Amino acid sequence: MKRLTVHAASRTYPILVGRDVLEELGPAVRRLRGEGQIVVMCDDNVAPLYLERARRSLVSAGLRVSQVILPAGEREKSLARAEELYGVLYDRGVRRTDTVVALGGGVIGDLAGFVAATFQRGAGFVQVPTTLLAQVDASVGGKVAVDFRAGKNYVGTFYQPSLVLADLRTLETLPDRELRCGAAEVAKHGLLAGSAVLRRVRQLARSPLGAAAVTQELVASSIAYKASVVERDEREAGLRAVLNFGHTIGHAIEAATGFRRFSHGEAVGLGLHAALRLSSELCRLPETDEEDGHELLDRLGLPDRLTGVRAEEVCELVSRDKKAGQDGVGYVLLRRPGFPVLGVRVPPALELEVVEWLRKR
Repeated sequence: MKRLTVHAASRTYPILVGRDVLEELGPAVRRLRGEGQIVVMCDDNVAPLYLERARRSLVSAGLRVSQVILPAGEREKSLARAEELYGVLYDRGVRRTDTVVALGGGVIGDLAGFVAATFQRGAGFVQVPTTLLAQVDASVGGKVAVDFRAGKNYVGTFYQPSLVLADLRTLETLPDRELRCGAAEVAKHGLLAGSAVLRRVRQLARSPLGAAAVTQELVASSIAYKASVVERDEREAGLRAVLNFGHTIGHAIEAATGFRRFSHGEAVGLGLHAALRLSSELCRLPETDEEDGHELLDRLGLPDRLTGVRAEEVCELVSRDKKAGQDGVGYVLLRRPGFPVLGVRVPPALELEVVEWLRKR
């Protein structure tokens, strides 16, 4: 097992990464949170697989445990569902000293974290991510939110967990599509960090993508990169914006296709293709680095072509990005792998051209 520590401004917390570490959940929560009530939130895909193991570990540690099982899917990340969960916590007498445990992927982590952050101005919160995407990205850094209308994560806050426990064994039950979605975020971190992180991503891309190919070192190094950014900029005042690489167009693609055609990771993969193209045009990313980046994403099995939506619709939604200022959206692009550039303004004509390129690849 690999133990990392995030030293954020608001909270220092451990991240445990390894295979068969779910049994450590109860003792770890007891050490960090004491004897309070635990409410485990998960969806109906994860519940039959891992809820009982999580409950058993928590109960064995002497904790009082109940659960909430929600339908799976991005649509659950809504204010209406959050309000329903406030009612559940209220009826169960949950207090600030008690803890919400998010057991599942990024949707559950975002939703449960948002509820924990805002219920009584902050109950305890623990992340137990069961997808690769959640393990390397969504569970780390404290961003919690729900969607609003066509806006991805439009209503949210920053709220660091007390613990993140990532059991790589849970990846064995993921569909191939979900593994590819997580690979998109791993690729993002590799392109941003360069060096050893990128080498591990390239090694992953050379193997048939499966849970066995996802090593503890790969996940831990990806998490460590994100943690290093969060430690320097917890609330996205500047540097943390680097983590939006590939997400500006990616989020717009998700929204333009109704959060149905592409998963988050697939949309980010398309956004990364676009960001590489823009980097070549605006930041002089060498052609060989651009082509290597496209090849890396292709070898990871991510979509390489945008379908089902007009380029104009995507660009319109980019203009509504929650990070947009009066002068538009500042893109994150690359000068070369390991050397990101923040706040790049993209001419609207070029933005449209690149999204059209995604449709015709």
